[in-house]
Amino acid sequence: MYNGGVLDDTAAEPTSNAQGELTRSITGRLLFFYVLGDVLGSGVYVLIGLVAGAVGGAFWIAFAAGVTLATITGLAYAELATKFPQAAGASLYVNKAFHNPLLTFLITICSLSAVFAASGSLATGFARYFGSIFDLAPALLVTLAFIVILTVVNFIGITESVVVNMVMTFIEVFGLIVVMAIGIIVVVQGDADFGVLTSFSAEGNPIFAIVAGVALAFFAMTGFENAANVAEETIDPARNFPRALIGGMLTAGVIYVLVAMSAALVVPVSTLAGADAALLEVVRADVLPGSVDVLLKIFAVIAMVAITNTTLVSVVTQSRILYGMSREDVVPAVFSKVHPTRRSPYVALVFSAVVVAALLVIGDVLSRVNADLDIVGRLATVTVVFLLFIYALVIISTLKLRGEGVTAESYRANTPLLYLGVVGNIVLLGYVVIDDPGSLYWVGGLLALGGALYLAQRVSGGRRGSGTATESRA
Repeated sequence: MYNGGVLDDTAAEPTSNAQGELTRSITGRLLFFYVLGDVLGSGVYVLIGLVAGAVGGAFWIAFAAGVTLATITGLAYAELATKFPQAAGASLYVNKAFHNPLLTFLITICSLSAVFAASGSLATGFARYFGSIFDLAPALLVTLAFIVILTVVNFIGITESVVVNMVMTFIEVFGLIVVMAIGIIVVVQGDADFGVLTSFSAEGNPIFAIVAGVALAFFAMTGFENAANVAEETIDPARNFPRALIGGMLTAGVIYVLVAMSAALVVPVSTLAGADAALLEVVRADVLPGSVDVLLKIFAVIAMVAITNTTLVSVVTQSRILYGMSREDVVPAVFSKVHPTRRSPYVALVFSAVVVAALLVIGDVLSRVNADLDIVGRLATVTVVFLLFIYALVIISTLKLRGEGVTAESYRANTPLLYLGVVGNIVLLGYVVIDDPGSLYWVGGLLALGGALYLAQRVSGGRRGSGTATESRA
């Protein structure tokens, strides 16, 4: 899950010591699980069917390739985080490298837009799993209610949100273990056809099929950049940060590849590709003992919990990015207003919910007009467009900042790999845009929204006065 790139000073204060510096208390092992928990999101629950349809039985290769590109990008974050250990992520790095306020603002808006689009994609995925066991309301109503409920949870307080997030992380990992266990049982029983793992059912060149799959699978590998926000609190960051970051990403990648292989061995690829909730088809294969109907309901609940977990973090991120931008005098001051008792940035929360709801409504209308439009895939593509642009600029910033901020605790990434990462992100970005040009309308709309917020702040008179409610911290 992508966590933007704006400084969230609400997270830094509780760990400050008497000298105003953050306490180094996070061990390498703790950081490893932090990264693993961030990357192991719900993307695989939502998108695995679309990836299978794009590639064929060998769709696990798309996940492996996505992991590789994301890991190379992670090397850049590891170097920059150990040189500039501040909780501001991509915006900070690009600002230091280019000293261009407009470019820095663009990166920040891209970060915010990516989280908006991701929330919409995940909410739609939630509605599909919900609809597989309950027939209570139209899918659009379910998605809107889902976003409203998560907004209320975040309004109650960030501490409560983090506690809920921790519990749901264990549940979503358990769901992936269940899928892998089903795959192992099929293999042990001798029913697995390993030939399917090298088959490409998509038309055209297999390389283009893999690239198409990577473009979707990449959505599931995001979230690693969040670790940059805790580099200053990591013990021996030069040693522990790169190991934990890359180790966590590779572990998550291995799990994704094994889940993809298990699904391909258990269920025909055509079935996965045609299913709204693809992983339910793995459970429906009736490999596990017990009632299939009961197991389907249990797994659907697990999938919904997994999606809720990632979307919950997204809703937190949206409001905190707006809150941080407001405090930096980039968007109107109203977004930094904090509720007097709950201490939550309630205006930013409500605005974010409205934007995501608008994306969902627009997507629902367009999908009724064009039956071939898959709103989950479209919003995932929009998210990936923003993130690939951000990641490419972060790697370029890494190369541009070579020689600056170097200390004994700095990590230096492999230079040829960084150049490969730039090319990989740019090539994949180009392919995504060419393959789905319609996504650019969504990208343009979200960027226009960010520009409108910026203009509104300029028109409203710039810096706010002192002593307002906006000076409170979320």
